[in-house]
Amino acid sequence: MTDKDHAMSLFSRLSVNTKYNIISSMLLMVLFMALAYSNYRREQSLILKGTVDNARSISRQIIETRDYLSKIETSEPEHNENLIPQVAATRIAQQLTLGSKFYVRQVSLRYRNPDNRPDTFETQQLTIFRDVKAAETWQVTMDKGKKALRYLFPMVSDESCLKCHGSYDAAPEYIKRRFPRGHFSYGYKVGEVIGAVSVSVPMEGLYQQIGANLKRDILYDGLVLLVFILVSGWIIRRTILAPVKTVASSIAAVAHSGNFSERLEQRGEDEIGELISSFNELMEELDRKTVQRVESEDRYRNFIEIAQSPIVTFMSDGKIVISNQKAEKLFGLTKQELLGQSMYDFMEQGEELRRAVDEYFSAGSSDLIGTTTRQKVRDVCGRLFEVEMVISVSQSNQSPMFSAILRAVK
Repeated sequence: MTDKDHAMSLFSRLSVNTKYNIISSMLLMVLFMALAYSNYRREQSLILKGTVDNARSISRQIIETRDYLSKIETSEPEHNENLIPQVAATRIAQQLTLGSKFYVRQVSLRYRNPDNRPDTFETQQLTIFRDVKAAETWQVTMDKGKKALRYLFPMVSDESCLKCHGSYDAAPEYIKRRFPRGHFSYGYKVGEVIGAVSVSVPMEGLYQQIGANLKRDILYDGLVLLVFILVSGWIIRRTILAPVKTVASSIAAVAHSGNFSERLEQRGEDEIGELISSFNELMEELDRKTVQRVESEDRYRNFIEIAQSPIVTFMSDGKIVISNQKAEKLFGLTKQELLGQSMYDFMEQGEELRRAVDEYFSAGSSDLIGTTTRQKVRDVCGRLFEVEMVISVSQSNQSPMFSAILRAVK
């Protein structure tokens, strides 16, 4: 037997209540895990969306700050570098993200500040901004073995930007002193991507919070699931399984005792109630037929007991079920000893009688059924007696019974 067959054999021997609990638990557990995974993915998506929205908001504030300062400030940045648009925007970004996990900086392919030199990811995205003119980009990447959200928002040059990033000759003196002619940070045109605001957010901490929430949800939902299984199992057992088990036990008791007088209390009009009602109707019908059969058999026994000839009633397999005293005397056995014996064993031509019974079933008639024939029968000691035998057929509980009337030939 394979492991699968062994498992199926063990499962088939379990009670219906246990099977219900196992199957429902497995189905609910699968549903529970699917919902938990769906919630986990949904929370991940919501956190990611919220993080992107925050990164976008910070980026726009930084760009608006740069644009504002580049438009209104003229000579002040020469005396106060904190008013340089790029410097001011950087420090404002630091204030905006103070105490958070957001890391913000400004990057450019043609940077002036070495701190604004892009890394590999930023270089790829800046190239895309330059060539494709994308509105924004973000991606969850691995940073030093940990997941991080990388977000870039492009900065597009306008007329105010060209004051410092246009031609060398039009640039302020403090810019010329720092970045000589031919530096790659000059030469931008209106509408050209001059750089981008780069935001980096580590996701591990956020995902850990999701994991903690998931564990808490699994614990609470698992307890609710356990209570549900126990309560539903108790309800199913009380309302369905217990009544069905009662009917099954009653059927087994009837089959064992043959007593058809038992009735069950009907408690409802549902399918269980219909089952109990059908059981009671069946018991009532069987009880009635049993009474009729007993009365009929009693009349038959009384009739054959007063008969002057031996009479034996047997089934198609030869098993003797009824006999009178004359037959018991003929065969030399008591009634208890005779009942259950095979009629064919007492006949010298027993096989011929067996074939005649089989022929009756297949053809509906036989030369030995319903006619008087001479046969030889033997008693318990093996002595043969010649008799005249007439066999008649009657019906009992859908099974034909054969009655043999024997008269000794002198």
